[in-house]
Amino acid sequence: MKKVVRKMLIIIIVLVISSAIYIIWDNQQIKLVKQTVEIEELPSDLEGFSILQITDLHEKIFGGNQAKLIESINELDYDAIVFTGDMLNGADSKNYEPFYTLIEGIENKDFAFYVPGNADPENYYIDGDNQYVMDEFVEGMEERGVSLLESAAYVEKDGARVRFDMFEASILHPDQGVVTAEGRVRPQYSHTSQYRNHHRRLVEEVHHMNEDDHDLLVALNHYPVVDERIEQLQGGRYVWRDYDLIMAGHYHGGQIRVPFIGALFVPEPWGPRSGLLPPRDRVSGLWEYNGTQQYVSRGLGASNFIPFLKFRVFNTPEINLITFTNLSSS
Repeated sequence: MKKVVRKMLIIIIVLVISSAIYIIWDNQQIKLVKQTVEIEELPSDLEGFSILQITDLHEKIFGGNQAKLIESINELDYDAIVFTGDMLNGADSKNYEPFYTLIEGIENKDFAFYVPGNADPENYYIDGDNQYVMDEFVEGMEERGVSLLESAAYVEKDGARVRFDMFEASILHPDQGVVTAEGRVRPQYSHTSQYRNHHRRLVEEVHHMNEDDHDLLVALNHYPVVDERIEQLQGGRYVWRDYDLIMAGHYHGGQIRVPFIGALFVPEPWGPRSGLLPPRDRVSGLWEYNGTQQYVSRGLGASNFIPFLKFRVFNTPEINLITFTNLSSS
């Protein structure tokens, strides 16, 4: 009996040590995930149009001066690159270098857009002179070639036009004033006239755009838009657009994953059981609901929601290359 117990202990110890070594190694890997998205009546000029998604870096470093991550990106061909939030570990963090070093090393930033996540600072703040001022993190990012997407932006290719919408601004109606987009927090200074005026201008900017001014509409958001929220947003109070694709991050694919089971938890108050044991087909990748396609990346880093678990378990960091194709040609 003692020999059996001893063997079992040895096996358990070996498994634990082996798993720990693998997890440490795996957290330093970068996986390229490719996804084709089929679009009805996609213009031939946009056949093969591609977007590289980088999300949830959380100040993580891949190689000296981000060399490993930069090399992985620079060897790819893409038409636009998007950063869908959580580049930092918290709104008060001043550790900008992991992100700044990354974007300084990226060669193709002709069309580069960023939307903030919950672990990033607010885009603006009210200074001592009561002025509405862009946050230094965002300002430094823009100086390095990545644009803050607050309303909408365009990318043209061979005569065709792709429009990128900041999702949370695009669903709001200017006549309703400053409202909370159902569950998404507003800045602490949201009561100020500076914020209200700026917010209203952005919402009006998107609202009054010609819905025929583009051939492909892509919305960027940090948070995935779960089925329950889609139903709520399509209920009439908000503006639900004919999005060809919504791109998001936030979930990390379930930071801790168990073989054959998948994600144990994702931070999603809208989901069943508040994100505990989420549906496998709503954790990452491409899905469609009520006629809208959505793609959610597992991202690169790990959050410190649980401080001693700031790493990924059986969940290789990833960047994502999304390529559009005409549905009839697939």
